Amino acid sequence: MAMNIFNDAFGIHERALQVRSQRLDVLAKNIANADTPNYKAQDVDFKAMLQESKKEYMTATNDKHFAGIEEGPDNGMRYRIPFNNSFDGNTVEISVEQAQFGKAAGDYQATLQFLQDRIGGIRKALKGE
Repeated sequence: MAMNIFNDAFGIHERALQVRSQRLDVLAKNIANADTPNYKAQDVDFKAMLQESKKEYMTATNDKHFAGIEEGPDNGMRYRIPFNNSFDGNTVEISVEQAQFGKAAGDYQATLQFLQDRIGGIRKALKGE
């Protein structure tokens, strides 16, 4: 019962924080490999990853409800298409990666702040404030 309360309280935001953290790791890896020949820059498709999370919570009341859905899980990883091709086959464009990293860090902070605010609200409720 208590676990349900926390799942309801945090909703999809716990998973969103995990995906945002994963995206920061992927972008950092891209930046670190900016000079690696033939390295292909990747990014995380946030929507695809959250869609996969939603599938975990969906249950069917009839075997035919999800009939025809035979897709494998989507890991959310996508290759980035560069604006300019490099001679060594590397698709990392450092300015793009840095800009994406900055935005992703802001998104991570916003999600973290939301969760902290939610936890603060739960604490107040438990204390009877």
